Amino acid sequence: MRKFFQLLGQALKGENIDTTKGKLDTVIFLLAVPMIFEMGMESLFAVVDIFFVSKVGVEAVAVVGLTESTLTIVYSIGFGLSMGATAMVARRVGENNPKGAAEAAMQAIYIGLAIAAAVSLVGIFFPENLLRAMGASDQMIQNGVGYTRWMLTGNFAIVLLFLNNGIFRGAGDAGIAMRSLIISNGINIVLDPLFIFGIWIFPELGVQGAAVATTIGRSIGVIYQFYHLTNGKSLVHLKGKIWQLKTDIVRRIVILSSGSAGQFIIASASWIFLMRIMSQFGEETLAGYTTAIRILVFSILPAWGISNAAATLMGQNLGANQPERAEKGVWRTAYFNMLFMAVVTVIFVGFPEFFMRIFNSDDAVVNQGVTCLRIVCIGYIAYGYEMVLANAINGAGDTRTPTIINVFGFWILQIPLAWFMAIQLDLGSPGVYAAVPISEAVMAVIYVYIFRQGKWKLVKI
Repeated sequence: MRKFFQLLGQALKGENIDTTKGKLDTVIFLLAVPMIFEMGMESLFAVVDIFFVSKVGVEAVAVVGLTESTLTIVYSIGFGLSMGATAMVARRVGENNPKGAAEAAMQAIYIGLAIAAAVSLVGIFFPENLLRAMGASDQMIQNGVGYTRWMLTGNFAIVLLFLNNGIFRGAGDAGIAMRSLIISNGINIVLDPLFIFGIWIFPELGVQGAAVATTIGRSIGVIYQFYHLTNGKSLVHLKGKIWQLKTDIVRRIVILSSGSAGQFIIASASWIFLMRIMSQFGEETLAGYTTAIRILVFSILPAWGISNAAATLMGQNLGANQPERAEKGVWRTAYFNMLFMAVVTVIFVGFPEFFMRIFNSDDAVVNQGVTCLRIVCIGYIAYGYEMVLANAINGAGDTRTPTIINVFGFWILQIPLAWFMAIQLDLGSPGVYAAVPISEAVMAVIYVYIFRQGKWKLVKI
């Protein structure tokens, strides 16, 4: 027990971890703990916002749900760039090439800034159009467009926060990534009620206040990240000629990251279609689904943190020409993640109403959320394996294979199945919920088969 707490303290302290040496379980633990905390902090953004917004009203929660379903495209780009940066930086670190790692990081940041600028233009000029396309009523658009505009226009903070943390994870320095999210989330928790309800000297902005608080919190977290990227203490040091634009590296990162981003966009766009189906069943159903998804995200993101450890371990060990160690580490990480998701499944299946009533007291909303939690959690154990293997393959530099699997799992299987069960079989919202664990279980089986083939060992980046 004493050794456990020593390792926990070392993990939380945060320092560069060389995954090519030492006992695998120890390395996984040191990587995963700060990544779990990092993703836990990210998930708090979701539940804190929905907790305070739910006090404004059901309509406000529905607006957040519709906006978030659109914002998932931005999150997908951020996660995709983050995954590409992690793979590239980890491979250079494994090759003992810190300059190459810094060059890859800088070029990835340039790509992120360019994409964020384009998304901001959409947020400035077309927020009403997006909400209307998602099925929002005129009243919802009038009351919630400020939230949508702020979240899309302020996407710079979202993209850079994800991207920079991917750089730190690739370098094995998950501690800084964790602390940047702690800072961002702490500020968000404080500012949310102040801006939403107009406490003290702050204006009462309603649901828009949640977007303002989130943008400010994330922006300060990004400033903290850049401080560590430029102060010379991090393994990845942005200085001098590193700041020059290098088109050859940009091209390689775009190719690598486009596959990763494509995977998330495919998955996220499927959520948009699911939300579109859900919007047919009324505001209470939509609010219940939105709240339940936020609760589910709270549990999934820590598991995603565990799976991020597999990407770093994979990249660094392939760079050091140790594919067998990389493979063994991935299977161990998948096992640990499966155990975590099994515990979460038991909790959510057994006590869903307790979690729903933390955020909403409306019986119709709670009942929908309870149904969603119980049904979706059935596929959690399979999803725990799936996300680790997907991240590992991405970390090896093979982003094409997971993209193909996602196209099949989400677009060919999940969306048509959700529509068929909800509309054609007249199951309503439970039909949408059931399509999720079915598709995730099928995808998990495919990932296990593909990973065992071992073709990822031959990828060069």
